[in-house]
Amino acid sequence: MYNLQIKSPDGPRAGVLKTPHGDITTPIFMPVGTQATVKALSPEELAAVGAQIILGNTYHLYLRPGVDVIDRFGGLHGFMHWQGPVLTDSGGFQIFSLAALSKLTEEGYAFQSHLDGGARHLLTPEDAVEVQMALNSDIMMCLDQCIAYPAEHALAARASDLTTRWAHRCKQRWQAARECPNSLFGIVQGGMFKDLRTRSAEEIVSVGFPGYAIGGLSVGEPKTLMLEIAAHTLALLPVDAPRYVMGVGTPADLIEMIALGADMFDCVMPTRNARNGQLFTANGTLNIVNARYRDDPAPIEPGCTCYACRHYSRAYVRHLYAAREILAHRLTTIHNLHFYLKLVKDARMAILEGNFERFRREFHGREAGADIE
Repeated sequence: MYNLQIKSPDGPRAGVLKTPHGDITTPIFMPVGTQATVKALSPEELAAVGAQIILGNTYHLYLRPGVDVIDRFGGLHGFMHWQGPVLTDSGGFQIFSLAALSKLTEEGYAFQSHLDGGARHLLTPEDAVEVQMALNSDIMMCLDQCIAYPAEHALAARASDLTTRWAHRCKQRWQAARECPNSLFGIVQGGMFKDLRTRSAEEIVSVGFPGYAIGGLSVGEPKTLMLEIAAHTLALLPVDAPRYVMGVGTPADLIEMIALGADMFDCVMPTRNARNGQLFTANGTLNIVNARYRDDPAPIEPGCTCYACRHYSRAYVRHLYAAREILAHRLTTIHNLHFYLKLVKDARMAILEGNFERFRREFHGREAGADIE
């Protein structure tokens, strides 16, 4: 399933992840398409910016349009006209973020829809797998319990233990579907405590999955602590399996996580920030609403080959944003996703060529000297 071309127990890796809907070269960033769409872009535009795999969400799709609707199309690929691989989150993080509407038990999550607050639903570990199989996700995630930061050791321990018990149940349901060609990843939890991360990693790895994710990061903790916990946990995961750090992050986060041996990432930042007018470039972030760009003829990022930069000026994009035109969101999203996907592509090339540390230093050097707001 995962062919590592360059592997290291404690350094950057480059590999090829095989899925039913195509191969994925790693390291890779996955654009977030929570509601079976990456906001503002068509599947053809996603392919054009270099997306290899996108992320959907079990919780949201379960509520709307409903699994029965998507199942009639053979899963998400047919429903949303995306022919590449899809990874789906189990929904645990979304229910965690809507804690006022949910209740956690050993059986699963009992929750009210955030859409109408109406009938209660129950999402068990088995349900999470069944829904994802109906969505035909190439990579499915176990249901887990995510906790906020800060959290006491006892709470983090209980959440980690429950995540392990649910992982066993998820795997049993996945294995019961003998003809299911899709992969199931286990999730390591444990809060910001190294002893709990160690225990969780050992337990989840002992259950045995084709790939492993690190959950519970980027939930408000300091950056230094996030990197410290990520480094500790990544070192505990099998070398020959894909390693997915969930919900991360900034371009600098990606570079540092790649340096630590992570393979896969997702984050709403490039798309959400695009809609708020913040654009990522090799020389730092650019706020397109800034008055300095009112008559600027330059592209968003000189030298960038994305569709937006090849055809439009900063002045025009700023005008669209000020006029609240939908095209502003489309062009800024195209640029930001192109930037993220090119960043991980360039990181992969640097790894294969043995130049990653130089690539990393040059990236941070440009970032430190950036002042283009």
